[in-house]
Amino acid sequence: MVGRKLEVEEFGSHGRQILAILACLLLALPMTGLAAAPGWKPLFEPDELAEVLLRSSGILIIRVTGNYNRGHIPGSLESPYADWRGVGRNPGQLRSLGEYTTLLQQLGITAGTPVVVVHQGSDPADMGAATRVYWTLKTLGVREVAVLNGGYQAWRAAELPVSTEKEFAHTSEYQPVLLDDWRVTTEVVEELVQSGDGALIDARPVSFYRGFRATVGKPGTIRAAENIPYENWFDGDRLSSSASLREVMDSFGEQDATITVSFCNTGHWASINWFVMSELLQFDNVRLYAESIAEWGEQERPMDNQVGRLRVYRDLTSRWFNGFIAN
Repeated sequence: MVGRKLEVEEFGSHGRQILAILACLLLALPMTGLAAAPGWKPLFEPDELAEVLLRSSGILIIRVTGNYNRGHIPGSLESPYADWRGVGRNPGQLRSLGEYTTLLQQLGITAGTPVVVVHQGSDPADMGAATRVYWTLKTLGVREVAVLNGGYQAWRAAELPVSTEKEFAHTSEYQPVLLDDWRVTTEVVEELVQSGDGALIDARPVSFYRGFRATVGKPGTIRAAENIPYENWFDGDRLSSSASLREVMDSFGEQDATITVSFCNTGHWASINWFVMSELLQFDNVRLYAESIAEWGEQERPMDNQVGRLRVYRDLTSRWFNGFIAN
């Protein structure tokens, strides 16, 4: 990494200021041959991340949403969310392994690189960018990945230092492989619907689940799916405490299925549900259906809650017509 110019703001205490500055300095150390950082976990609060940075070298931070040039955690690399998403009609699709290989190598990521994914923190939905990239990194074999709760805005609110200096990575030669541990295909979901096995969890707001709203695919939900809206996990713009997350999960009944599948429109909101259930609550065998409704609805596959189909099509037509007139 290159040298950096810091914009260090006022801190709550002298000790906290020293902690934050030392953390920034440690970000510049090499990132090869790394072991798991002490105290590593999937979700960090800003102060916790600052402490881990103080104790461990070589942690890579990537910023996936927000204006990187206006300020970022010192040492962060810019990695726009769009680079991690699919192209074409369904952004929920995974890119080719070759494209991801190039991306990870350009960022200097290896299987052993501890990576913290940071979003802007503008609202709960924005966290889906961080959790989706987290899921993608794990699926590509990166062992130690974390998300910053509340994103960059939470870091700023904690009065930790920021930088406007652009950072550049030391490239790696990592050759990732696509793991099947946390993903599920449309064919598998079809089998689960037919057999009645497993639990299908729709992460979208209730209006989508009930079929009264749609942005991609057909209105309605996958046959026999339950609804746990992603917003339920949040207190403001940050994920709630572990105890509160458990209460939310318990309110939806026992989850003892042999496989749990999280889905939404294109795997963005669903990655939040997957992250909470798999990584924080540590349920067994939770999978993300990355392509979600955008792919499921392309053919005549079984769906529930399609009573609002005519209303949705009317609303979509009205929006298109109004946009056409405005242009």
